[in-house]
Amino acid sequence: MTSAAYLPFLIQALLAAGVGALIVGVSHLLGQRAKHTKIKDSAYECGVPVEGVIHTRFSVKFYLTALLFMLFDLEVVILIPWSFVYRDFLAHHIAILGPIMFFIGVLVLGLFYEVKKGALEWEK
Repeated sequence: MTSAAYLPFLIQALLAAGVGALIVGVSHLLGQRAKHTKIKDSAYECGVPVEGVIHTRFSVKFYLTALLFMLFDLEVVILIPWSFVYRDFLAHHIAILGPIMFFIGVLVLGLFYEVKKGALEWEK
């Protein structure tokens, strides 16, 4: 491969870096400057002044639920493209049903394990 084949990638990378640097530079030049005050450093939500503790701690259950959602969201990322190419694999006599059933079986076993351990019970 010649180096000319990489020219479009180089142009795109330079444009992306240039736009990023331009945005940061304009923000630095035109942005407002303020001293660090209690009001400036506090969280802003709907114009209502903050009362009480600003940074509350989240329960570990919140993170566990988020991780479980990501795990089963990945299942959809695998299954949707598989469903689109299933006919193509059948037309070429490639067995794809067995591996995908194994994949779904492992995910179902994982779901049963989570239910057994109580990972999906929020009030616990």
